[in-house]
Amino acid sequence: MSKQVQVKELSAEAFRHYGSYAQMINPDAPKLGEPPVEFYRDMVQLDLGGCTLASFSTCRVQQRPTVVDVTEYHTACGEGILPLDADVLIHVAPATADDQPPLDDLEVFRVPRGTMVSLKTGVWHHAPFADGSDVANVLIVLPERTYANDCEVVELGEAEQVRIAG
Repeated sequence: MSKQVQVKELSAEAFRHYGSYAQMINPDAPKLGEPPVEFYRDMVQLDLGGCTLASFSTCRVQQRPTVVDVTEYHTACGEGILPLDADVLIHVAPATADDQPPLDDLEVFRVPRGTMVSLKTGVWHHAPFADGSDVANVLIVLPERTYANDCEVVELGEAEQVRIAG
């Protein structure tokens, strides 16, 4: 294993190159209405690449070694990630012009449960890691069948793998 990377807490400045995020539970954002009905509008936008049909999927991740050994990107759309019941760690790296992940630029962020992350098109990522729990259920938002027709996956050799610290 050639590299180790520290976990970062989410902040608008640190995450802006990869996309955006919003705390979806107990939000602190502009709203319409007052209790008992409040509508927090347009909190996160996700570019689905002109797709008219969004697909909502669950990614259930169990505790596993915190090593980035695989990464992927989508060429035609972004991806929405919402941890439902536990905090998670996600790795991200900037989009590239080829199928070579920029491992020297890879970063890892802690995403608190209830926080929606919107990744930009082309950003390298993969399944989250459960952080502090045995299992995490994560809502994934993509255009229908993206996993089958717009998912470039790269498995990293042992020397390229990145260990997550902290």
